[in-house]
Amino acid sequence: TMSMPISGNVAFTAEDWSPVDASRVISGTPQSAAKVLYNSKDEKFCAGVYVCTAGKWKVSYSEDEFCTLIEGSVTLTHESGTAQTYSAPESFLIPAGFKGFWEPHGNLRKYFVIYEQGE
Repeated sequence: TMSMPISGNVAFTAEDWSPVDASRVISGTPQSAAKVLYNSKDEKFCAGVYVCTAGKWKVSYSEDEFCTLIEGSVTLTHESGTAQTYSAPESFLIPAGFKGFWEPHGNLRKYFVIYEQGE
């Protein structure tokens, strides 16, 4: 069977948005929202659309995530200090085990595909 396309034109309502956990925030008052548009039966694989506002916060990935930016740019900084900036329409992969900082430069929108290997 064919699956439905995943569109970046997903509408987010005020109720979808929430502040990034204050204990992780380094700067700004970032807000984010996500819509999962596909989830596998075992819930280890999902895909959808994510949006956020400017700021900088700590991240720690237990999952592998492939991203394609639809709008905006972000600097991803590894805890070792190595940084890389990506801008729409670039794609990149964040491997499980990555620890560092997520810093969007203004409004950001991305497609994401996540694989959570788990136990």
